[in-house]
Amino acid sequence: MLGRTANGLYWMFRYFERAENIARLIDAGIRMSLTRSSGSDDNWDGVLQSAGVREAYDEGHSKLTGPDAIDYLLRDRTNLSSVMSCVDFGRNNARMVRTALTRETWEATNEFWIELKELLSKRLKPADLPQAIDVIKHRAGLIRGALHGSMLRNELYNFARIGTFIERADNTSRILDVKYYVLLPAVSAVGTSIDNVQWESILRSVSAHRSYSWAYDGEYRATNIADFLILNGQMPRSLAYCYEKITSELGHLATDYGERLKAHDTADAIRQSLKKQAIKDIMDQGLHEFLEDFVSRNNQLGKEISDGYRFYA
Repeated sequence: MLGRTANGLYWMFRYFERAENIARLIDAGIRMSLTRSSGSDDNWDGVLQSAGVREAYDEGHSKLTGPDAIDYLLRDRTNLSSVMSCVDFGRNNARMVRTALTRETWEATNEFWIELKELLSKRLKPADLPQAIDVIKHRAGLIRGALHGSMLRNELYNFARIGTFIERADNTSRILDVKYYVLLPAVSAVGTSIDNVQWESILRSVSAHRSYSWAYDGEYRATNIADFLILNGQMPRSLAYCYEKITSELGHLATDYGERLKAHDTADAIRQSLKKQAIKDIMDQGLHEFLEDFVSRNNQLGKEISDGYRFYA
């Protein structure tokens, strides 16, 4: 494990990023469901698969329904990756490292927890979901802003940022993978107006709709959108951008401690592979297969960071 303080900050920011990311997955699922004329709940299978909780959901539910899936992802405390669970874990980590946080960061954290407890005290009505998702994204953003605006740029800041971007890279790949699962039963929909609406929904769920239109003149093409969310280094939720930040923060740690670890080489290798690949090669390889491999490598890096820095900070 990481040293106590570094570990607390690393996981604090992973958990808050994950809470926001689960909310974004739910948003993607809701938007996708609006494109399904059958009114089927099947698309929530893809959301649960992408969140990595499909089997756990089945253990407590006899059948899959949209309202149950949403409630499980939002507020079920038996789901360790639910939004409420993540915010609980994030705040607990913040309490452990309270003296390492600025007042602004701690207050933003505590206010998020208090508001969310009230917001998710009971099952939400469908009409209340958009506001709840906006609250989660807004509160998570306030914590990041407080960190960015008030923390020293030292090793503690580095670990917080690394946790954020490892989690964010994981999320972007999973949201892209939702599209794969939704279209899997209906490959005939590829290239149709429904396909385009679903890709637009993916962009909206990662707050990239307008920025994509600036980069690609608003033309919704699967290849362009995948390129934007995977390889575009200017898009703050793209895989390439996340790995620019991860390698930068790890570089600061290497300078501070005078030592490079296995995690540095792994992060550099992932960053270089993203820089060298063309989107055509990724699509030819298979977007789903590429994303599965990326998630596995990203998880491995997270483990190496936890193991490698266990004696520090």
